[in-house]
Amino acid sequence: MSEAPPGGIQTGVPPTSTEDLPVERVDGGPRTLTGRMGASSLALTVLAFSAPISVVSGFIPFTILFGGTGAAFGFVTVTVVLLLFAVGYVAMTKHVPKPGDFYSFISTGLGKVPGLGAAFLAVTAYLVLLAGVYAQLGFTISSLITSFHGPPTPWLIWALVGWLAVSVLGHFHIELSAKILSVALVLEVAIVLIYDFAVLLRGGSGGSAGLSLAPLSPAEFMKGDVGVTLLFGVLVFLGFESTALYRDEVRCPNRTIPRATYVAVLFVGVLYTLSCYTLTSAYGSHAVEAATAAPASMFPDSIGHYVAPVFTQLSFVFVATSVLAALLSIHNVLARYLHNLSYDRAIPPYFAAVHERHGSPFRASALAAVLCIGVLGLFALGGDDGVTLYAELTGLASVGVLVLMACVSLAVIVWFARKGVPAGENWFKVFLAPGLACVSLAGTVVLALVRFNLVVGGDTPGQNMWLISIPLAGLAIGLALALFYKFRRRHVFDGLGRDARVVDLALDA
Repeated sequence: MSEAPPGGIQTGVPPTSTEDLPVERVDGGPRTLTGRMGASSLALTVLAFSAPISVVSGFIPFTILFGGTGAAFGFVTVTVVLLLFAVGYVAMTKHVPKPGDFYSFISTGLGKVPGLGAAFLAVTAYLVLLAGVYAQLGFTISSLITSFHGPPTPWLIWALVGWLAVSVLGHFHIELSAKILSVALVLEVAIVLIYDFAVLLRGGSGGSAGLSLAPLSPAEFMKGDVGVTLLFGVLVFLGFESTALYRDEVRCPNRTIPRATYVAVLFVGVLYTLSCYTLTSAYGSHAVEAATAAPASMFPDSIGHYVAPVFTQLSFVFVATSVLAALLSIHNVLARYLHNLSYDRAIPPYFAAVHERHGSPFRASALAAVLCIGVLGLFALGGDDGVTLYAELTGLASVGVLVLMACVSLAVIVWFARKGVPAGENWFKVFLAPGLACVSLAGTVVLALVRFNLVVGGDTPGQNMWLISIPLAGLAIGLALALFYKFRRRHVFDGLGRDARVVDLALDA
């Protein structure tokens, strides 16, 4: 007797209930997402997630504050760690051809119960991240208007305007978002590179005496707070880990996803290392002092001095557009997690529908928008200002994503240990690299929890620890649902981790 395919549907046997039927088509449209993005489009889409000019302006000064003049070496170290993660991650994408990213990989490697728990943790993390970045957009635009001598405006108004724009764009095909994100990313990176080369050409604060290699010195780096510097360094890389989520929307995924993943990690690593080096060099021996006194104005003041005064104002403008692009990228990631969960019936299958004309997960996108405005509204009603809300929610979300990345690295090791090392892979790719990444990322998570007040903007150790209950609640809901499906809805449980995809492919054949 042949084994039933995943999802509880046996070939040639009629479904016993409507719950056994595959996900509905919408007006004859496809059940799965489609697209033709190449490696460059995918890389630009996920790179926009990290909002490079926002990182250079807002986060790198804090790495200088904690890491001292050797902070740039911290970005070199973080780049190496995340390349190790990418090695195992890419190996998994080749041999587990499912969209779903953390959800499908952890389900495949560690089991469906932890996999669904990870999926709900991912949804929670990206949801609070999205709400936090909307707060950032709000106070960024409000500050921008004030810098042009305009009247003070409430941050929440601009957050809502951004939410409306992103929600509308999320309704359409990913390739429209990719075009918008590509233009926004190219412009903001151009501004950053103009600054970097201006500082290099003028020799930084040393002028004709030349540039110093101290910011790239391991010895200089060890003089600062190494742990916190690495923590902030890892947090600003987030976004590249979502490449596998777009598997159905790229051409030649086994080539496109690995290329986009490596390009994203290397590009961000080089850009942030260079920018940290030039920002440190621009201030020279006064870099830590400047980062301590006024971290928010460190980059705008410096670009105005080294390039032209007009670039100070331009930097504020491009930070706003950068944040808006990041919001669109994060929204797309969240929508696809919800689509995958709905496709597997972990949440109502209504949200798995794909738009006939636009080929987008339009219902999942709408659900993401509604959930996000609910989270943003709850925190806003709680009295948090935009800056506080941004720090709390983005810091919290970053810790959640780091936990998931560590779990994916472990899942890679477990899965290849069970299946064996396939042709084309080797021991380093499937065991050593993900093992080193898992240990490094797990250590970063522990450090983030120990120094949680720094991650979420608190003043004293232990402050705001209650926020940890938010992702833990998401994890607990996912685990509980998985156990419920295992014992009461076995046909749903068998399809978790995008295993039901096999059934739909057979039905379409």
